Amino acid sequence: MELIVSASQGEGCSELVDMALNFLPEGPKLYDEETICDQPLDNLLSDLVREQVLINTREEVPHSVAVKIEKIEEMKRKNGKSLTAILATIIVERSTQKGILIGKKGSMLKIIGQSARSNMSKLIDGKVHLELFVKVVPNWRKKESRLIEFGYEEDFR
Repeated sequence: MELIVSASQGEGCSELVDMALNFLPEGPKLYDEETICDQPLDNLLSDLVREQVLINTREEVPHSVAVKIEKIEEMKRKNGKSLTAILATIIVERSTQKGILIGKKGSMLKIIGQSARSNMSKLIDGKVHLELFVKVVPNWRKKESRLIEFGYEEDFR
């Protein structure tokens, strides 16, 4: 049987999944139905910010960027609706990188924040208030303590 599949057109995708399921053995569920990832929320949120840094700065800022989620707070607004306030720090190694991330009159940081906030809202299924700061930490990638602080501890253990 020949199956034509096009992810961009959506053709044959459900048939492909059905065919693949026929070859997979059944086993116990490893996670609850509600679980979307095995990573903590902090890691997911920091990845969303870092992704936008890399997408929006392209070649200008190398991959020496880390994002640390400083605070996540659920808040009730005056209208009774909830809001998730997130405070994040983008860490770079040089002051020139900081300037690029902030941009003229904060324009780049605003673009990064808007895109990341949109993706965060989808992830948590609710409104998000995101505050971003940029901090220079020289040579942070060469210091094990900094790597651990910024969430890369599993690379060392």
